[in-house]
This record gives sequence, structure tokens and C-alpha cells, in this order.
Amino acid sequence: MGETFTLPPHVPPELVRDYPIIQGRYVEEDPYKTMIPAIHDWPPVFYATNAYPGERPAWVIRRAADLRDAYSDTEHFSSMGGNPFAAIVGESWNMVPTELDPPFHTAVRGLLNPLFSPPKMRAMEDKVRTAARHYINGFKHKGECDFIRDFAFPFPVSVFLDLMDLPHDKTELFMQWEHDLLHEGDLGTIGNAVRAVNGYMVDVIAERRENPGDDLISFAIHSAIKTSATEQRPFTDSELIGYTFNLFIGGLDTVTTNMGLHFRHLAENPDHQQRLRDDPAFISTALEELLRAYAATSTFRTCIKERKLNGVTIMPGDKVLTSTILACRDPEEFDNPNEIILDRNPKQILTFGHGPHFCLGVHLAKREMRVALEEFLAAIPSFSIKPGAIIQTHLGGMVQPTTLPLVWN
Repeated sequence: MGETFTLPPHVPPELVRDYPIIQGRYVEEDPYKTMIPAIHDWPPVFYATNAYPGERPAWVIRRAADLRDAYSDTEHFSSMGGNPFAAIVGESWNMVPTELDPPFHTAVRGLLNPLFSPPKMRAMEDKVRTAARHYINGFKHKGECDFIRDFAFPFPVSVFLDLMDLPHDKTELFMQWEHDLLHEGDLGTIGNAVRAVNGYMVDVIAERRENPGDDLISFAIHSAIKTSATEQRPFTDSELIGYTFNLFIGGLDTVTTNMGLHFRHLAENPDHQQRLRDDPAFISTALEELLRAYAATSTFRTCIKERKLNGVTIMPGDKVLTSTILACRDPEEFDNPNEIILDRNPKQILTFGHGPHFCLGVHLAKREMRVALEEFLAAIPSFSIKPGAIIQTHLGGMVQPTTLPLVWN
């Protein structure tokens, strides 16, 4: 808690906590085995003095039922300005559609949902599988790899760069920007990355206005949003910045994070690894449990109207951390939540959110994760973590192992 921090009068002192899973923090322990189970001994809704970027205060929702409530309640909890990226650089654009509220959010999702529909994503199966095999072939004969560097980053990123029609030869630059946005605690570093991404996207948008292609960016530039039964309009310049920034964030990190967590689990649990090898058809079922157990994202809402949540009064202006990391290990939602039961087949998991902001790219993300498991297990013999390796995990809005050295015979 900072020296100048003053507890707001509506916050009971007994609900105040120092939250360990904050932006820019790196640990060598596995937070899924230590921090997250410990937090589930805390109150259902607590006030963390340091949860919002810049180590500023926010309410934290621990239980799955309360998180569903908050996700669905757009009357009291706004998504606008939920992440600090625009504010850090003194601007006011929102990430599109992540930081929009109904009814405009509804109109934008109506436009974008068909781009990521199950049939569209099924049509990408061959491209996704070819990309996975390409990267696996680069290291399968070496007997080892850094799974994050050699596969979990380049594989899904290559697929998404194709969807955005962005150059693959800039992948390292894009990943540096992504790292600075999501895995650094210093606001100056984050701000520089925001400016770099937006400066690049301004040029891309200008070029696609003149030379549209068959890509996600061109689609938005040359589409119209239906704002009423009789009216429609194009995206504004600031909305296009928010849209391309949102694509950049979502497409270049989320799947990487989940893959890293899933493969770390398999490397540490050879019986689970062997079960998937023995029965590849079971991979889709097991993936649902891995997604539950290793949910990795946290986002923010802003309270816009006084609301009681599980007996706690949240006031307008309060930030609220909506953590899938905690909700998916909620002992009131799941029996033995810290035990990974591959045939659990969990229902209504919150890994991809809930309600109007349910993840737009969920069908692509699941396809990439399933294909990664199928192709890696088919090509690579039994693998484990390299002896002596120290696995460092980044905390914050995305809980991600920064490296994962794997070895096999």
C-alpha cells in the first residue's frame, strides 16, 4: 500500500488485501499451486490496494458465481476504459469491442461475430495444422526445445498475422511490443509500447483504405456498423485504432499463454501426457479441463452505478478486477478445483469470459490449442522439463510462463 493511499469510507478495513498477482511481477513458484489456492481463503469480494496497473486499488471478485453476475451486469459495471492503455498515453479511445458497452457493443459484435464463426474457423483447420507442423519440424530432431520461444509464440502468432495480413518478418518486433504491453509493470515502458503499436497501425489503416485486402483490418475499414433499424455508419478513426489494438493484444498473446500452461502441466504429469497419446480422440475433452484449471486472464470493469455484490458495496468510479484465474479454481464451483481431472468435462467455465463480452476468438483459440496438442504429441516422444530449469512465471493480466525448456529422447 502506497504512503498516500487513503481507504475510501465505503471500504471495510477487514476486506483490504495486498494482491499478489499484479502486473510486472515475476515469480519462480507456480501460482496455480500456491497463490491461487491461498486467495480462495479470502473474502468472496475483497479490496486490493495494488491490483490495478500502477499498483492502484481495485475490488477483486473471487467466486465464479459473482464473476458471472458482474460480467452480465452492464448496467452497473462498464467495460469502457477497463484497461489503462489509452489513459497511460493521455488518450481516450477504447479497445474495440472489448471496451465497449451495449448497445454499441452489441452492434459491433453483430458485425464481427461472423468473421470468427465455427464454420469460418473450421475452414482454417488445414492452415492451422500446417503451421503447427512447420514449427514442430524445426526442433523435433533436436531432442529439446524452449516450448514458449520455439512453438507457443510463433505458431499462433503466424496464424493471426495472416488473418491481419501483417508481415511475418516483423514478428520479433511485434512480440517485443506485446511483451512491453502485457508483461511490464513500468507505466513508461507500457506507454512507449502503446505509442509504437498505434503508430504502426495508423500507417496500416491508411494503406488498407487505399488498397483493401481480404483481412480483418480491411474488413473493419470498409464495413458499416448498424446503429439502428434504419441507420449505419463506418468506424471512426479512433475506433479503428481501438479495433486494431485489440486484435494485436488478443491475437499475439492469449493462445501462447494457454499453450505454455497446458504443456507445462503435461511435462510435469507424464500420466496425463500418456493418456492423451494413447487416445488422441480424448484431447478435445481433456482440453476443456486444462482450460478450466489454467485460466490465465484478468480484465477490469469500472463501476458506474452503486451496486452490492455478495454483500459488498461497490461505488461509482471503483475499479473491479474480473479474474478468470480465480473463478476457474473456485471451490464453491468445482469439487477439488486444484486437481486436474482430464475427464471432468466442466460446464460453463469462465476461461473465455461470460455474457456479452464472451471471447470473440474462442473458436480459433480452441482449434489452435487442440491442433497443438495433437501434432506435438504425435511428433514428439515423452517429454519433460529440462533438469535444473527454473520456470519463471509472469503475473498480472496474463499469467504466463516466460520460458519452458522441454527435453525428450
